[in-house]
Amino acid sequence: MSRLKSVRRGVVRMAGVLLAGAFATTALTGTAGAIINGEDSAERYEFMTSIPLTVPSAGNAKGVCGASLIHPRWVVTAAHCVGQSGEGAVLDGTVRVGSDRRTSGGTVRVIDRVVRHPGYQVLPGMQPNRNDIALVRLDRPVAQQPIRIANRAGTPGTPTRLLGFGTTVEGAGLDEWKFAERLQQLDTRRAAESECAPGFADRTRLCTVSRKAGAMACSGDSGGPQLQRGKWGRWELIGVTSGPGDEDVPCANGPGLYTNATAYTGWIQKTINTNR
Repeated sequence: MSRLKSVRRGVVRMAGVLLAGAFATTALTGTAGAIINGEDSAERYEFMTSIPLTVPSAGNAKGVCGASLIHPRWVVTAAHCVGQSGEGAVLDGTVRVGSDRRTSGGTVRVIDRVVRHPGYQVLPGMQPNRNDIALVRLDRPVAQQPIRIANRAGTPGTPTRLLGFGTTVEGAGLDEWKFAERLQQLDTRRAAESECAPGFADRTRLCTVSRKAGAMACSGDSGGPQLQRGKWGRWELIGVTSGPGDEDVPCANGPGLYTNATAYTGWIQKTINTNR
């Protein structure tokens, strides 16, 4: 196993690309960090949320995962971003909602409760995580406008957009990563399951590819959103950055894998209703 591959899988197990946290798909392993070859955000994304993390095993390095505000008091993120103690990263205990800056602006709230999907599993090797989705309850509501979860993800070929604060350069370790302070965006498209490695994409995991060469989410983007245009042209949430869509490719070259948020709306609504 190459050094890069080892680092990638290690990051995924550590709350998914804890270092910068935004790539919507491989931030945890190599396709999901700060977005590589993206661009500064061109719109105001009130729902965009960052979750600060600390990585004790990396000299208490400061990292971040992405998330999306879906209710005045709840955000959705990747389950690997909010792992239990001993899994590599420690939540700093707050979230920042509605800012295009990773460490300033927006509204800061204390994390009140974390609910990971009961079926969440980290599989051995480079196999994708199962049910990689979690909800985080805030201690108080925020004034920002939540994003609506789409009724269904668009068919392969549908234009989508990724958001994140992850690394903007390829690298094998923290000392080589450069995390974005300004929110990055990248236009992508939904891909067919066959465009990811066999067994990676399915009904609950969306294969995603960039619409331009050499660009994709990367380390630090885990948990962040994948968006599509809904009725009246408004952004809707379809995906949660989970990991790479292939076994061993650089962030910028490979497809990304996103948890299909639309497949979990029943669980999301039930969780919110029973944890008021």
